Amino acid sequence: MDKRVELLSPAGDMERLQMAVAYGADAVYLAGQMYGMRAFAGNFSREELPRAVALCHSHGAAVHVTCNTMPRNPELASLPEYLEYLQDAGVDALIVGDVGVLALAKRHAPKVKLHMSTQIGVTNYAAAQFWHDQGASRVILARELTMDEVAGICAKRPNGLEVEAFVHGAMCVSFSGRCVISNYMAGRDASRGACAQPCRYKYALMEEQRPGEYFPVEETDEGTYLFNSKDMCMIDHIPELISIGLDSLKIEGRAKSAYYAGMVTNAYRHAIDAAMAGQTLDPVWAAELDKVSHRPYSEGFWLGHPEQYVGDARYIRDWQVSAIVTSCAPDGSALLSLRNKFHRGEVLELIGPGLSPISFVAADLADGQGFPLEEARTPQMALRLTLPCQAPALSILRKKTAAEK
Repeated sequence: MDKRVELLSPAGDMERLQMAVAYGADAVYLAGQMYGMRAFAGNFSREELPRAVALCHSHGAAVHVTCNTMPRNPELASLPEYLEYLQDAGVDALIVGDVGVLALAKRHAPKVKLHMSTQIGVTNYAAAQFWHDQGASRVILARELTMDEVAGICAKRPNGLEVEAFVHGAMCVSFSGRCVISNYMAGRDASRGACAQPCRYKYALMEEQRPGEYFPVEETDEGTYLFNSKDMCMIDHIPELISIGLDSLKIEGRAKSAYYAGMVTNAYRHAIDAAMAGQTLDPVWAAELDKVSHRPYSEGFWLGHPEQYVGDARYIRDWQVSAIVTSCAPDGSALLSLRNKFHRGEVLELIGPGLSPISFVAADLADGQGFPLEEARTPQMALRLTLPCQAPALSILRKKTAAEK
C-alpha cells in the first residue's frame, strides 16, 4: 500500500502524551482545560499545552485539540481568546462539534485546520461535502457506520477532505455520543464533557403501584447492565480500513492510563506498518490489546451490529504495570521508577518502543543507591534492575495478575 495513514492516539495529560508519541503515534488529540469532551481526563494547562505541541512537533507528530463540547451562551465569551491562544501555541487542528464554535474558529484561528467531531454524526457523503463547504479539512465519522458505508463516503468525498474513524476503544450506547441520561441521572452534561457514564450502571425495574420496590432484571445472577457497550477492536482489519480510503485511524481513551495510551498505540503502529508493507501482523501485537484495561471486544458497527455486554460493567485487567524505565545501559543495567510493588525473583515482562515483549526474572533488585532489595513497595521510588536487553526510556515492566473482581 502506498497511502500513508495517520495513527491518532489519545493524550489525556503530559504523561499519556509522552507514551503515545514514544510508541508511534503520528498525531495525538488532547484538550485544554475548557471546551473538551473529557472534562476529567487531566488535560493541559495554558503553560503545558505549548510544551506539549513542541514535544510532539519535535517527534514529527501533529496535535489536534478538542473544542467539541456544545457550549452555552455564558461559555462563549472566553472562546475567541482561547482559539487565538491555540493558534499561537501552534496546534495543527481543532476538533469542533458545534456550528457556532466552527464560525468562531474560522474567525479567530484561521491558520488552524478544522476537523468535524464525531458528535456531529456524519453518516453520508452529502454531510461530508457540506462540512467541507463550511471550511472543514476533515470529518470524523459517526461510529454507527459499516465498512461499506464508510467506503462509500470515502469514495465520494470532495477533493481535499480527509476522513477519520475510530478503530479502538470504548463505545457509547447513544448515537454519536449524544446522551442525556447523564444529565438526568447525575446532573452532569455529557455534551459539555462531564458524562457520569450511567450506561455502565446496574438497573432494576420499579412498578408504578409499588414505589420503592425493585424488581431485578436478570441476565445472570449478578443482574443485567442494559446499556453497557462492548469496546471496539479493529486491529485484525487494518488492511481493509486502509484500502477503503481512510486517512486517519483513531484510538479512543483520553481518560485512560498512560500504559493504555502506550500499549494500544504500539499495537496499532505495528498493525499499520505491517499492512503498509503488505505483511501479516505478528499475533503478538493483537495479543497486546488483551493486556490493557478493557471491556469485552467487538468490531463495533464495522462488520454488523455489535451486541451489548449485559453481564457486568467491569473492566478486564489481567496485567499490572510494575515500573517504567528511566534509563538503561547497553548491558541492560537500568534505572526504573516504581508503579506497583514487586519482589526479587518475580517473573516480569518487558516491552518498549522497538521491543517485542520479553519475559524475565527480576534477579538483582536494588534501590536507587544500589542497596539490595527483596521487594520494592514505595510508588515512584527509584530502582535498579538488570533487564534482558537494553531498553529505551519509557519502556514498561509489567506482571500478570489475577483478574480484577
